[in-house]
Amino acid sequence: MNGVAKVAAVEATPVGEDGPAPYEQVLQTTTALDGDSADIGRARHVAAAFLSRVQAEHGLPVSQRAMEVTQLVISELVTNSRKYAPGPILVDLRITGDMVEVAVWDSDSALPMARAADAGRVGQHGLEIVMAVAQGFEARREPVGKRITVRIALFDDPGGAVSGRTLL
Repeated sequence: MNGVAKVAAVEATPVGEDGPAPYEQVLQTTTALDGDSADIGRARHVAAAFLSRVQAEHGLPVSQRAMEVTQLVISELVTNSRKYAPGPILVDLRITGDMVEVAVWDSDSALPMARAADAGRVGQHGLEIVMAVAQGFEARREPVGKRITVRIALFDDPGGAVSGRTLL
């Protein structure tokens, strides 16, 4: 694997029990990472490119805060995967309503746990940071490994400003 992104920018999805409406667009991208030292930067780049494309090509508002928080979250999650799980990492980004959903899969089945706050502790604050900036967080075991899913609001800048656009 060379960190190649598989992009399914728009796909028609049939009606399901809890699925999207008939032929609702699903905006998503999936990237496989090798587990090497370039993964964190690669994942941040994929997230920024995906959100920029969502805004430019599909007209969805993406605030500067959402762009930065998504890159921060993906950095923290990929860093943890590289640190604690051997092998490849899968990163999925998907737009669900007014949220971007970031999901990171790795091969380690141990679920992460946020540590108690400790201002004197150096390092190991990544999960605390992720949980503090996200609107939703889920960690679940998969048949192999685990998947961490985080939801981040696309447009939530103070004052309602949206990145790349001005209010009239």
